[in-house]
Amino acid sequence: MRRLVPLTLLTALAALSVTACSPGTSDGPVVVVTTNILGDVVQNVIGDQADVMVLMPRNADPHSFEISASDAARVERADLLVSNGLGLEEGIGKTVGAARAEGIPILQVGEALRPIDYRSGQSSGAPDPHVWTDPDRMRDAVALIRDAVIDHVPEIDTAAVRAHADGYARQLEKLTARMTDRFAGIPADRRKLVTNHHVFGYLADRFGFTTIGAVIPSGTTLASPSASDLVDLAATIAAAQVPAIFVDSSQPDRLAQVLASEAGVPVDVISLFTESLSEEGSGAGTYIEMMDSNSLAIAEALA
Repeated sequence: MRRLVPLTLLTALAALSVTACSPGTSDGPVVVVTTNILGDVVQNVIGDQADVMVLMPRNADPHSFEISASDAARVERADLLVSNGLGLEEGIGKTVGAARAEGIPILQVGEALRPIDYRSGQSSGAPDPHVWTDPDRMRDAVALIRDAVIDHVPEIDTAAVRAHADGYARQLEKLTARMTDRFAGIPADRRKLVTNHHVFGYLADRFGFTTIGAVIPSGTTLASPSASDLVDLAATIAAAQVPAIFVDSSQPDRLAQVLASEAGVPVDVISLFTESLSEEGSGAGTYIEMMDSNSLAIAEALA
């Protein structure tokens, strides 16, 4: 028997169809970082030993952000370029390629952090770039960044960089412990995640969740769901009694709201900071703040 697509889903589907820090004026060393999440981590490792230029603005989408020609030219001044890699920064691939052609050292963090593949959806089998949702992997990233800075950035105090890296790694270890404690209160039958796109694979593996599905059944926000995708997900949400859909605060939540209403069971739509830092004081001004805020919201919604 052919299922009919609800009008509300069709309507919603039709509707669907940094520089955060600039390098200073000094002639000192410059490290360019593609995403603002990595930018915060790099800044904690480097301290005041170099200027950190973050290409991705706050509250931006790492899959789609682009940079100006003037910022692209500034990248050529870098002593080191740090990127997430694994296909995340889809809008600046040419900039990274040009930097490589210029001989600028590039650290692609994601490729060195035991990447996993997407297990379902349109991106199934491709590497998942969302490594930062596992704070233990980010602790490993600190060591990679520390070593790359020491190897490639001139005129720095290597002892200071090592001390900064060690201190920040301890903070991340404490973050993992806090998240583990918060998630411990979620019963096994409620440890189910539905998100706006496939963003929490690493978090699910680290902390024992199951990813039920995503509004956009892909690893990128540049993809689109079909009407049948949405109908299937609404049925899955109802069958699994999923209590919440988690969406990114920087993305529209209209489709998630429609799915929640179509599921036929009580479902909350909860905003998280999943792919970008937000303004300072908003709950996700730093990577650690973002992960604390998200884990508190997930635990409250599912426990």
